[in-house]
Amino acid sequence: MIVQSDFRPSRLLSNRHLQTVFPNVFYPPPRVKVRRERLELPDGDFIDVDWTLGGTGPIVIVLHGLEGSIRSRYASRIMRRLHQLGYRGALPHFRGCSGEPNRLSIGYHSGFTQDLEYFTGLLKQREPDTPLAAVGYSLGGNVLLKWLGESPHADRLETGVAVSVPFDLADASRVIEQGMSRMYKWSLLDRMRRSSIRKFRQVKAPFPLPDIGKIRTFREFDDKLTAPLHGYRDADDYYARCSSRFFLKNIRVPTFILHAADDPFMSPASVPREDELSPAVTLELSQQGGHVGFVNGSLLRPNMWLAERISLHLQQRLAAGT
Repeated sequence: MIVQSDFRPSRLLSNRHLQTVFPNVFYPPPRVKVRRERLELPDGDFIDVDWTLGGTGPIVIVLHGLEGSIRSRYASRIMRRLHQLGYRGALPHFRGCSGEPNRLSIGYHSGFTQDLEYFTGLLKQREPDTPLAAVGYSLGGNVLLKWLGESPHADRLETGVAVSVPFDLADASRVIEQGMSRMYKWSLLDRMRRSSIRKFRQVKAPFPLPDIGKIRTFREFDDKLTAPLHGYRDADDYYARCSSRFFLKNIRVPTFILHAADDPFMSPASVPREDELSPAVTLELSQQGGHVGFVNGSLLRPNMWLAERISLHLQQRLAAGT
């Protein structure tokens, strides 16, 4: 089901790039105290999970975006909100994103669901009666939706929430090369290159590496690194097999997706049609909101509407689940 969002930005915050940049770059991040747990994975690698302190309620898994972490403003914002609600927020950093390179040559990508499968299973072993939910942003949202559509254990979750998802990875790789969207590309691509260079100074690559510092596009990065490292033929094969759009029809867990038609990371054509959604999926579509933005109020007194909307959905679904 596709529904229209009631989100409305103020006039001064109506531009899609302001919506994207202001809450995630210029507005100061909230303070949230966490404890870190290192999880050893079955394949010999590890991930670091940051937990909010206190709370005895449901556990909400937070999946960050590309090159994100607990320091990402959207992540710390929702983690603080979860703490305020009495929930336990758990942010599992994707491999290599917690401040230390991971041990194996593989890393993470938009379709890497193995660690989410392991983590949800571990939480259910630890606390079989505790309700679980998950919130994924951007790349993390794609991972979540793909897992919900492919895993036989997706019913470990009471609900999933996905925000500003690159439903079609090939479309996203094209759009980010155009117009003002290129400013996001250079920032993210630079971080991806630096992370990869730092990692492969410590980890032996399974094949001769390209000159990573000279990679100039997302498609080139995915073609020369992401795809061969993770068993895909090339970038096109990776995009086709990992775009969450192709998994939405199979989702059976109540899932809420929030997306803005003016998202500068992708084109409106990438937004799924209603017939591509399963009955369990609600796509709330806003005409404005940017990428992981959805901020209203004023420049001096902004209101982080996104965290409020996610919180409302979680409260409704987790109350129903318990």
